[in-house]
Amino acid sequence: MRILVVGAGAVGGYFGGRLAAAGQDVTFLVRAGRAERLQRDGLVIRSSRGDLTLHDVKTILAGVSAEPFDVVLLSCKAYSLDDAIDSFAPLVGESTLILPMLNGMRHIDVLTQKFGEARVLGGQCVIAATLNADQQIVHRNDTHALTLGELAGGVSERAQSIADAMADANFDVLVSDNILLRMWEKWVFLATLAASTCLMRGSIGDILSAPDGRHVIETLLGEARAVAQHNGFTMAPDFDARATQMLFTPSQLTASMLRDVENHSHTEADHILGDLIARGGEAQQTEEALSLLRIAYSHLKTYEARQTRTS
Repeated sequence: MRILVVGAGAVGGYFGGRLAAAGQDVTFLVRAGRAERLQRDGLVIRSSRGDLTLHDVKTILAGVSAEPFDVVLLSCKAYSLDDAIDSFAPLVGESTLILPMLNGMRHIDVLTQKFGEARVLGGQCVIAATLNADQQIVHRNDTHALTLGELAGGVSERAQSIADAMADANFDVLVSDNILLRMWEKWVFLATLAASTCLMRGSIGDILSAPDGRHVIETLLGEARAVAQHNGFTMAPDFDARATQMLFTPSQLTASMLRDVENHSHTEADHILGDLIARGGEAQQTEEALSLLRIAYSHLKTYEARQTRTS
C-alpha cells in the first residue's frame, strides 16, 4: 500500500513516521525546505510512547509527477486545505482513497465536491503534538489514536485494509461503523475546549477556579451539542463521561487554538467555531441574544483583525 502523507508537520509527521518505521511505503509531500531538512536530519519523534529517528525519508515536492497513491493521509491545518488539495490532486488516481484528519466538517464538503464521495473517507485523530525549534515532532501526551470509516457508515473491506496496514505502526487505530458521529463528537468537544480556553485565556483548571467558570463551559458544551443535534447527531452514551472527565476536572488542559493566539499565529476559528455556528440553525442565528459560541467566535475574529492590522 503506497501512502502519501501531505506535509510532515506535527500530526502528519507523527503518524506517517510511525507508519514508515513499521515498514509501510510512505512518501511525504512537503515543501523544498522541509525536504532538505528531512534528508539532512531525518524525521525525529520525541514521545513517551517511544522515540524515533527515521532516516532516508521519502519525499516529493508539489508539481513533481508520480504514479497515483493508494491512500492520501491529509492532516493540514483547515485554512491550508485549498493549497493542500492543489498539491496532491495530481497524485490522486481512480482507486485512491483520501483519509483526512482535519477538525470540523467543512473539509468533508470540500473534498467530496472535488474528488467525489467514493474517494473520501471520514477520519479523526486524537493526539497532542507540536514541532519544536529544531523541527522535531514532540508528542505532548500519551494518546496517539486514529479512527477512520466510511462516510455512509458500516465497516468496508477497503477501510479495514487501511487499518490492517496501520496495525503494527505503534499507534492505536480503529475502524468506526459511524465515523461521522465520532467526528461530530470530537468537534463538539474541541469547539467547547477552544471557545472556553480562548475566551477566558486560561486552562480548564483556571476557568473552573473562576466564579462562573463551570457555567461558562457547561453553556458552551450545551450549545455545541445542540448544533450537533440540529444536524441529526446525538452524542453516544460514553461521550458524557469522556467530556466530563476532560472539561470539568481541574487541569492545565488548553486548546491548541489558545496556543496559536499566544504565539500570534493563524487560528482555525472559522472552521471550528464559525462553521459550527453556521450549521446551528435559528438557535445560533438569532440576533436578539448572542450565544456564548458567537461571543467566543467574535473574540477570535477580533484577534485576527488586530493581527492583520498590526502585522
